[in-house]
Amino acid sequence: MTTPILWYFADPMCSWCWGFTPALASLRTTYRDRLKIALVLGGLRPGEATPMTDAARADILHHWHQVHARTGQPFQFDGALPEGFIYDTEPASRAVVTVGGLDPALTFPMFQAIQSAFYTGGHDVTQTPVLADLAAQLGAERDSFLLAFQSDSARARTQAHFAQSRKAGVRGFPCLILQRGETLDRVVDGCLPLETVRTELDRLLAA
Repeated sequence: MTTPILWYFADPMCSWCWGFTPALASLRTTYRDRLKIALVLGGLRPGEATPMTDAARADILHHWHQVHARTGQPFQFDGALPEGFIYDTEPASRAVVTVGGLDPALTFPMFQAIQSAFYTGGHDVTQTPVLADLAAQLGAERDSFLLAFQSDSARARTQAHFAQSRKAGVRGFPCLILQRGETLDRVVDGCLPLETVRTELDRLLAA
């Protein structure tokens, strides 16, 4: 029998995905013998080229405070999203894809390292040197990462992730879709409590 796949559609610069991080970690531990959990980089704001306006910054920080209040996940609010910041999520997503190509076991650790650096460290994870540092800290060879990260192949594979998300009809993150053979079932949309996710996942697995 084919092992079920739980597709996790997310973006490393999505605050609700950061809020969902503890729940995801629990799912990966609890269900590791029953299904495969695979990450799809959904593409929150890929290719954004315009610096954030004051209104956009205020709106996003409002969401950050909501995530913090609901989930308890830490944020560094002081100095966040400085003037001139361009909220382009493509480089961070491409960094995850790149590291996964060098060592698949580092896919989720890289995703979470970028989240932590962005939300709690105040680092600009749209910048190549920052992403290379994070990859190196996980054990990836820095020059190999940079060569792969800047390749057309990495860009194409990242775009393929975005396309998979669109094809699946995902409109927001995080999102979980369970695949059993050719059957696809939406588990949850949004950052919901772990027990809610587990209840629905168990129901689908038992069906």
